[in-house]
Amino acid sequence: MSAHWTRRARPLLGTLVEVGARGGDVEIAISAGFDVITEVQSRVSRFEPDSDVGRFHALSADASLSVDAHTAAVLAAAKELHDASDGAFDVTLGSGPGHWRCDGTRLHKLHDAVQLDLGGIAKGYAVDRAVLAMRRAGCASGWVNAGGDVRVFGEAALPLSLRDEHAGGVRPFATLADGAFATSHFDRRTRSQAVGIDGSQPVRAHVSVAAPECLWADALTKLIALSGDTADPLLARYNAQAWLH
Repeated sequence: MSAHWTRRARPLLGTLVEVGARGGDVEIAISAGFDVITEVQSRVSRFEPDSDVGRFHALSADASLSVDAHTAAVLAAAKELHDASDGAFDVTLGSGPGHWRCDGTRLHKLHDAVQLDLGGIAKGYAVDRAVLAMRRAGCASGWVNAGGDVRVFGEAALPLSLRDEHAGGVRPFATLADGAFATSHFDRRTRSQAVGIDGSQPVRAHVSVAAPECLWADALTKLIALSGDTADPLLARYNAQAWLH
């Protein structure tokens, strides 16, 4: 990256978020990006009791609450991907995929046991919103990197590296321009490991997805990790591409 790029980092979203910018008043643009990430985190974190998700968990069955527009947008995307994947993408983690409903900004809890975890999609959403805020603040080019969930815009071109689980360190992978990229880690198991007849340890592996928006890149890594199918039809639906490493 050129020395003319301004870069800042803050601990947010359970990771270190780095923002780079060039063109316009970069300090205002970078602050705008961090502010919206902080706002999204305060609404969707399951670890904050005053967040929309925390307040949802405190509800009894058949109760509802009004949620922020950010929360409603993330839930709408999660519902879309849940339906498109025949239930494979599940922000309730099995606690009750049919036991919540969001009508606009009204979130309904339909069973006491249902819990929401938006960690598999909200980080990508926050990155997208930060990019939007930066551009609205007049930033011409830049990127937002939330622990490997990355979106690049303008004339920026960001080198991407992946962790090498076998040799250690990192290795160059690609260069990202005008788009988003996300990577998730998972244990790749052989069939014998899956049924318990092989005593060896599963191999640590990665799935990466590139897409126009980070929300979909982030969420689709979880689906491809489950299916192992880099030709999953959902990728084409979101103009995405996947790799297993």
